[in-house]
Amino acid sequence: MTDASAAPDAVLATIDDFDRLDLRVGTITRAEPFPEARKPAIRLWIDFGPLGEKRSSAQITRHYDAATLPGRQVIAVVNFPPRQIGKVLSEVLVLGLPDADGEVVLIRPDLDVPDGGAMY
Repeated sequence: MTDASAAPDAVLATIDDFDRLDLRVGTITRAEPFPEARKPAIRLWIDFGPLGEKRSSAQITRHYDAATLPGRQVIAVVNFPPRQIGKVLSEVLVLGLPDADGEVVLIRPDLDVPDGGAMY
């Protein structure tokens, strides 16, 4: 990750680059600790409505407990190729932002929205 001071030197993306990302909202249906991961993580199952349920692994253990995540909506990139993370095939990239200590805080909508809804 880069900090905000690095942004002026970053390679500029075009609107076409952004348009290639498929950002969707989904609801976490199941979450389990993932002790086999190299860094502490939680396995997630996320319902994206018409896109179905997708799996992911997220390094979010500092602020979140697996038992409290089901029912929470999150934003994810759904069109990256699947990535093997230990024994988990991660199908989507759940989005978050670092807090002051660099720990991940999930990005989510302020209000409930239909699962599978695309960002624009």
